[in-house]
Amino acid sequence: MGSSDIGNNRRIASTFMERFFISDLRIRGYSHSEMRAALFSLILAVGLAVRCLAQAPVELQRKFDEAERRIVRLPPADFKELPSNLVRELERRSCSIPQDYTKERGNVIRGAFKRPGQTDWAVLCSVNGFSSILVFWKGLADHPAEMARAEDRTFLQVTGGEEIGFSRRISAVGKKFIMRQYRAYGGPTPPPIDHQGINDMFLDKASVVYFHARQKWYRLTGAD
Repeated sequence: MGSSDIGNNRRIASTFMERFFISDLRIRGYSHSEMRAALFSLILAVGLAVRCLAQAPVELQRKFDEAERRIVRLPPADFKELPSNLVRELERRSCSIPQDYTKERGNVIRGAFKRPGQTDWAVLCSVNGFSSILVFWKGLADHPAEMARAEDRTFLQVTGGEEIGFSRRISAVGKKFIMRQYRAYGGPTPPPIDHQGINDMFLDKASVVYFHARQKWYRLTGAD
């Protein structure tokens, strides 16, 4: 809300008060000076209320800006389970790994995301405030799949009290989870499932499952 909007609101409020508030004071027998004092007090109160309403979105914006700066992003080398070749590739890409508000370390996962028995790695890679999921087939650094790029800020939410926290997390899920979510919520029909998918979660809200089959990625129903 700009200064012109605040001024317009004040003028509207003044017109309203002149028509109704002053006439009511006259009926009650207030003197001219008493009416002026009462009207002045009311104008101040209305002006303060309008200013507070204008400042509320600004204050909320400030809190989200601060929360964005506080997102914890860990260097790839902190994840000792990651193969060294993948650590080097992530560092080459200037990736850091954002952590959600639960304080449980995550967003580096291992699973069979292409075929049964194959060990693949998926990492949530954050660069310049945007994250995407990188999938390293067979643990090789060459030609990883990349998907679901989104601004980290869009995964901020109020997590309790006045706290605002980052809420994106990935996990490996299998056929049981995928089919349970599909039966419960519908959505795209899953292809035949004999390996795992990647559940991309906005914690406490919803998720989408990325499942690779037939040389492409399917976006399947996750949690709701």
